[in-house]
Amino acid sequence: MDKILEQSLLYDFYGELLSEHRRKIYEASLFEDLSLGEIAESEGISRQAVHDALRHCDKALNEYESKLHLVERFLKMKSEIEEIKKLSVSEGDDETKLRQISRIADTIIGEL
Repeated sequence: MDKILEQSLLYDFYGELLSEHRRKIYEASLFEDLSLGEIAESEGISRQAVHDALRHCDKALNEYESKLHLVERFLKMKSEIEEIKKLSVSEGDDETKLRQISRIADTIIGEL
């Protein structure tokens, strides 16, 4: 998965667990694409402090994911729902498609 997409997903799921200060720095880097120097200037801190904060944020977000697996589960369910959508419009025996859709739905329900 693309690093920026991965960071965005991790932030979407766990960003609220970061301090407000770190969230602001992380958002400036990830979503506004500001440089370390630009963030440092706007926050009144050193470039090294920005770098350390970003590193800490990445580490914290990855640790949350390694314990909770919310992004992993989300991506798996998204993939399974896409599979259901493909089956619903595909050619073939309706009974077979319904069994496949039911099996996928049972998998999704089991993951909740």
